[in-house]
Amino acid sequence: MKKALLTGITGQDGFYLAEHLLSLGYQVYGLKRRTSTSNMERLKDILDQITLIDGDLLDSSSLVRAIRISQPDEVYNLAAQSFVKTSFEQPELTGEVTALGVTRLLEAIRQNAPETRLYQASTSEMFGGHPPPQSDETPFYPRSPYGVAKLYAHWMVVNYREAYDTFGCCGILFNHESPFRGSEFVTQKIAQGAASIKLGYSKYLELGNLDAKRDWGYAKDFVKAMHLMLQQDKPEDFVIATGEAHTVKEFCEAAFSRVGLDWSKYVRISEKYMRPSEVSYLLGNATKAKRVLGWEPETSFQDLVAKMVDHAMAHPEQWYKAKKNAKKST
Repeated sequence: MKKALLTGITGQDGFYLAEHLLSLGYQVYGLKRRTSTSNMERLKDILDQITLIDGDLLDSSSLVRAIRISQPDEVYNLAAQSFVKTSFEQPELTGEVTALGVTRLLEAIRQNAPETRLYQASTSEMFGGHPPPQSDETPFYPRSPYGVAKLYAHWMVVNYREAYDTFGCCGILFNHESPFRGSEFVTQKIAQGAASIKLGYSKYLELGNLDAKRDWGYAKDFVKAMHLMLQQDKPEDFVIATGEAHTVKEFCEAAFSRVGLDWSKYVRISEKYMRPSEVSYLLGNATKAKRVLGWEPETSFQDLVAKMVDHAMAHPEQWYKAKKNAKKST
């Protein structure tokens, strides 16, 4: 039985990857950061099948402890401060977690489990301002502290691969969403916003740049590519994307149409959601992943939006109370 350690297991990708690995017969361990509130909602259906270990990318000793406890064949680093807008507001924290945290993890593996294979979650935000489509050959040009931090982490994995023969792979994933996406991300904000208005909880939805174009895929499809990368004979980096881009406006149109509403009557533009520097157009070319890994996206854009909106409509108790409490605390 193979063993895998997942950082960021409480997030969207962590849940789907854990579920996928369990289906393949893995013994799954998850690194869980201590917080003042519980964030186990996504994992509730598989909690009895996984082992959680307290730890944090900010603390080297906890990473070493997690490696020694789990003795993993594979480590999947999904943990990060991953909200782009927040990275402008908290650039130091973003660097500490998203950049230096990966260095701490690499060192923990190098010194305690050098045969362990590492997957690092890189991001299309590293491409930033380069024109689409972006592929494995496209130069990097990050446009946010988040993108810069991810690029540091990406190159550290490459460096350890070349300097210490670490089996490290970086998945340069384009935007991938699901019903379990965090409420602060624009896709979930739109899906829950459409449901909230349809259910009578809200009267309008505030958004930022509606013209930004993104290559949006389904997270459940994308985690399969993560696993495939670590099953290869040699470590390589791969772009994972659908090859199809849509604007935020198009996401709004699809989401509100799903609940029978005209988006233009309910969406308002707010300057507070505009970024200091914007990445206007991300479109991925995953030819290498398709050729080497045999990976293909399975879910269409329309089906993805439908999944998110339908879930928001069916489970308002999972997000409406949290939003209400968040407004009270600000």
